[in-house]
Amino acid sequence: MTLELKRRMRMAAIHFLNPAPLMWDFEHEPRRSDLRERYRIGYTTPSRCARELAAGEADIGLVPVAAHATTPSLLIVPGCAIAALDRVRSIILVVRPEQGVSAVRTVAADTSSRTSYAYARILFNIFWKVPAVFVPHPPVLESMLAVADAALLIGDPALLALEDREAREARTGEPLLYLDLAHEWHGFTGLPWVSAFWAVRSGALEETGARAADLVADLQASRDHGLAHLDDLAEEWSERIAVPRDTIRFYLSSNIHYILDEACLRGLDLFYQLAAECGALPPASALTIL
Repeated sequence: MTLELKRRMRMAAIHFLNPAPLMWDFEHEPRRSDLRERYRIGYTTPSRCARELAAGEADIGLVPVAAHATTPSLLIVPGCAIAALDRVRSIILVVRPEQGVSAVRTVAADTSSRTSYAYARILFNIFWKVPAVFVPHPPVLESMLAVADAALLIGDPALLALEDREAREARTGEPLLYLDLAHEWHGFTGLPWVSAFWAVRSGALEETGARAADLVADLQASRDHGLAHLDDLAEEWSERIAVPRDTIRFYLSSNIHYILDEACLRGLDLFYQLAAECGALPPASALTIL
């Protein structure tokens, strides 16, 4: 297939813990060298992945699912996702318990993923029926709570905040309420929380000469190999972030669901419907699966 390519596919990827299994083959031998001949990988934030695809700066990206509502021409790669069947741990709302959610009026929000923002808006507006204003803020818990009633943390900052939970309470004497938003979503809907999927820019296959079947095979094989190496990933990432190896292993194996299955697709349908209903996203068309 390499000889057929007009150029390498430009891949926008995310250097967080939760996509690590999806990226296994792209970051580890024996397949890394071969894949690097076909893909040029750039690491960025989830929201930046979506912007690069929309701007034509990338051909394929691991994008927040909200990107489909704003760039409906994206082609979705089947079978791969970052999702949660119940608790996810890496998307949390932190609230002072004496207030509780019902008293929240302002939320300091990490804006690196528009999807998490949309899910939070759905929970506040539709399920909790609590009016709240979201204020963009860097993902630093103490400064977030200094300017707002609650803090929305995603990705590694959320995991680190959970890991520091007991130590923070010991330091400050203040207990906090840590709400897992995937668990809250599942409690109301009975459906998976889907955070991200691989998406291909319309026209990218023609421009690069890549074949859809080969692209899907590469990404699904990388996912499968990553899931077969969770112990190795836990060891690697325990040296990168201040989270114990066993916690990382449990997170990757039990909190994150990496398969875009029928239940996830139903969850996405409801997400797009409710996000449009509460004004968090524009109305979305049906997903186009590659």
